[in-house]
Amino acid sequence: MKRISGAAVGLLLMSIITSPAQSAEVMRCSHQLPPDNHIAKVIDQWAAEIETLTENGIDVQVNGAGSLVQAPRNAAAVKAGEIECAFSMNSEWTKDLPLMDVTLEPFALRNVEILKKWDESSAARLLEEKIQETGLTNVAWLFTTWRTAITSKGKYLVKPEDFEGIRIQGLGPISNASFAAMGATAIDMSDMEAVEALMEGELDAGLTNISSALSARYFNVQNHVTILPLLTIFYNGYLNSEWYNSLSEATRQAIQDASDKAVLWAIEASEISAAAAPRILEEEGMRVHIATPEEVEALKSVMRPAFTKAFLGATGSEGAELIELVENIM
Repeated sequence: MKRISGAAVGLLLMSIITSPAQSAEVMRCSHQLPPDNHIAKVIDQWAAEIETLTENGIDVQVNGAGSLVQAPRNAAAVKAGEIECAFSMNSEWTKDLPLMDVTLEPFALRNVEILKKWDESSAARLLEEKIQETGLTNVAWLFTTWRTAITSKGKYLVKPEDFEGIRIQGLGPISNASFAAMGATAIDMSDMEAVEALMEGELDAGLTNISSALSARYFNVQNHVTILPLLTIFYNGYLNSEWYNSLSEATRQAIQDASDKAVLWAIEASEISAAAAPRILEEEGMRVHIATPEEVEALKSVMRPAFTKAFLGATGSEGAELIELVENIM
């Protein structure tokens, strides 16, 4: 009897010790960013904050660099319940929800103060409602930077006529229309694909955010870069709505609280990274040009109408409303 009682007590103690780990809710989260990217680091920080706020009630398992699900399938995988969470950039939404391309409107989100107001804006609310209709719950908008880098070889690409005949990295058909208006051919590809294409001579110019021009090592294949407030790329974080709604109210609030913090962390990290990037790019051998207000206006006069036509062609009256909401943020 004593032996039986001792065994029973041992099993009970083992149950008590192991039950917290067994009861943790697993949240598998996918994104396409390499580990040294500043937004990837923010996502890791966000995951740790969720675990802290839920007292490890949620086990957030972040899988970056497309190691769990390839970027084009992230949203579909979350909808299907294959995973619980993902972060996707604008261009990954273009086919199913083209409204998400609104931040690619040339020179619309042109400074950090606009980004700080985005999370609470009517534009963000409209997009979140559209995401909700797909069976997903958006929890975070992580912006990279409002500074775009156009890389090239042998000369800067600054004026509209500089783009005539240029094969440039693209971000989807809506954004690409603004380059087509200048005579360029935009070809959709990720930063890593673009660097390879530039090396092989299949592209003439890169198009990325200023921080990625550094982290993706565009300086290895190009020697000029023009920096301008052309477009803004985000990685929005979203969850399977059925899974999210099955969580307790306290857990959902913890996820949202962590997400609200991550929004600010992303802006801060992006500003720090972007501020240092031009100097480091010069140290790596690139010639850096900061576009003047006059140069920006010349590009805007050609690019904005072409983008608007393509965007409204894909989104209709909802797109027109969204553009107006974005313009009213400031």
